[in-house]
Amino acid sequence: MKQNVIILGAAGRDFHNFLTYFKPRPDFRVVAFTAEQIPGIEGRVFPAELAGERYPEGIPIHPESELDALIEAHDVDHVCLAYSDISHQEVMEKASRAMRAGANFMLLGPRDTWVEAEKPVIAVTAVRTGCGKSQTARAVAEILRANGRRPIAIRHSMPYGTDLTKQACQRFATQEDFRRHETTIEEEEEYQPWLDHGFPIYAGFDYREIVDQASAEGDVLLFDGGNNDISMIQPDLQVTVVDPHRQGHETSYYPGYLNLLLADAVVINKVDSASAEDVAAVEATVRQHQPAATVIRARSELTVPDPEAIRGKRCAVIGDGPTLSHGGLKSGAGSLAVERHGGEIVDPQAQLVGSILETYRKYPHLGSEIPAMGYSREQVLELQETVNAIDCDVVVDGSPANLERVIDFEKPVVSVGYELGEASMAELEQLLRERNLI
Repeated sequence: MKQNVIILGAAGRDFHNFLTYFKPRPDFRVVAFTAEQIPGIEGRVFPAELAGERYPEGIPIHPESELDALIEAHDVDHVCLAYSDISHQEVMEKASRAMRAGANFMLLGPRDTWVEAEKPVIAVTAVRTGCGKSQTARAVAEILRANGRRPIAIRHSMPYGTDLTKQACQRFATQEDFRRHETTIEEEEEYQPWLDHGFPIYAGFDYREIVDQASAEGDVLLFDGGNNDISMIQPDLQVTVVDPHRQGHETSYYPGYLNLLLADAVVINKVDSASAEDVAAVEATVRQHQPAATVIRARSELTVPDPEAIRGKRCAVIGDGPTLSHGGLKSGAGSLAVERHGGEIVDPQAQLVGSILETYRKYPHLGSEIPAMGYSREQVLELQETVNAIDCDVVVDGSPANLERVIDFEKPVVSVGYELGEASMAELEQLLRERNLI
């Protein structure tokens, strides 16, 4: 007898879990996906071309707020959680809600959702969004390239467009690829730094196809796992990044804690800006919960091309969207650059409009650094309107997306960022040698 399933998601892990676990199993029928975390992605349909012959009309995607009604309407047996970067408390709140409505609650583990690859795979994951996972992944790629390898980056999926058939497997190597794939700001925040370093990057949600195409291009696959998700590809080496600025989060978020337990190596990032007490506390937690892991302390080096453009100026600051929103941080590279180089941060909250104002209401921890929200053209224009209304001398762009490409700023812009410190790169290189990856 078929068992009816709803997959709770946020456009990415949910589709991957469907393709790898539920689609091949005729004893399950997925009656709906739900969407949360990312604005504007509900109301779509996972297309029949991807869902398979058992789903001739595709699979509808509903707002998660409709979960109780969906369970009753479809006589749902199982609710499967398939998104990341939520507290253990929130996981069990969702579980309790599903069970109250009459369904069981499911979590799928790595064994049943990993895609295997013939080439070596290094997965760089994190315990929270915004730990510095992508800069760590890029550092690993640079080490591999310097040692004669051809690393190919594969990104955690972010299929936010309307036509999912065009987003199952994507390759980004030029700015034209952004236009062709109609990317959001969040996607470009993740892809642009790879292009800046001279690496192409694959994305999408059909990881079997992604692995096949990436394997034809490179000799080492490097999974850059967004939203602190577990790797979609079975790794030969897993590196997990932790953040002492959020000490304690490494054991209290899903699936970040799982990433810690799976880690072969743990990078404690941002040791240059965090307190010594928080760094020591995080390291003690890491050694308690995953004593076999190699531990590497790393600086997150701030890059500011023109510090004098900040000094003495009134600055509007924009930061990485996911890090500041559901990642829970109040500030990032932009604010740190202003503080270090003698500028003044202007509070933007009187100028917030539209969905940017709604973002501040949804995430009340937000302060003077504006998250680079841009999941639609309308939202990009609202971000533009918000920033241009601020009485400031300069805009400090701490988003990795290089926002000048998509926003017409009325003030001069200083783009800043982070890269992993050189000392930790030497330790990562030694780790790769020990694992026969270089």
